[in-house]
Amino acid sequence: MAQQALPVRGARLGKPLGAAGAGRAVCGVALLLPEGCPSGTRRPSPLSTLSTRPLAARLARAGRRDGLVAHVVHYRCRGWNGAAAHPAADAAWALEEVVRRYGDVPVCLAGTGMGARAALHAAGHPAVHSVLALAPWIPDLSPEESDSVPVKQLAGRQVLLVHGTNDERTDPELSYRYAERAKKINRDVCRFEVHSDGHSLHQHRSEVLSLAADFMLGSLFAHGYARPVADALAAPPPLGLRMPLASGFGESLKH
Repeated sequence: MAQQALPVRGARLGKPLGAAGAGRAVCGVALLLPEGCPSGTRRPSPLSTLSTRPLAARLARAGRRDGLVAHVVHYRCRGWNGAAAHPAADAAWALEEVVRRYGDVPVCLAGTGMGARAALHAAGHPAVHSVLALAPWIPDLSPEESDSVPVKQLAGRQVLLVHGTNDERTDPELSYRYAERAKKINRDVCRFEVHSDGHSLHQHRSEVLSLAADFMLGSLFAHGYARPVADALAAPPPLGLRMPLASGFGESLKH
């Protein structure tokens, strides 16, 4: 069956949050890649963008003094769509647009679900310094098919995966296996498990947002990582890839 053609519309960046909105020089960018679904060429649901806003706002607030600007990427369509990987292509476009607007500044790609897969996929762009993947959608593939979810593009990047252990939408064990593969070619990979939480990570939202902000500040602006993040990056598998996110994480951090 021929693949359905996309409607004629382009990806775009949402309005800037953080330094650019305050008239300050932009020294780093967080690109937020929303949730989606495996297939579909209809326009993305507004709910996926809205659900990304709290993370965008938290990162923008945390990085304001360092000159961070955050943008939510608006996809052309709601689906991954097999080999077309439309959200990853939109992320690649967004990275080129960031370079056009802001010049040579470091970028953190931050995505949820399908958006996390797009962030991991697009990480090979020279502007990308780090990737934050929340509840990433990693398909269950045979070893022979693993090249369709590559890891080599993560070399030289700081990478953090976060997954709820009770996620019934995207399999946390598959994100662990992906992190294992990535760790073999890049020591700067870690993964946190949010025990008893589901796909949306609402139960421990405050801790997840604090973890995301700490990682973004450390990876883009060389702030010292919080001890759990530093320990997770330094620990060999499986410890550094099954690090529990402690209740109350971030309460004593001053960013």
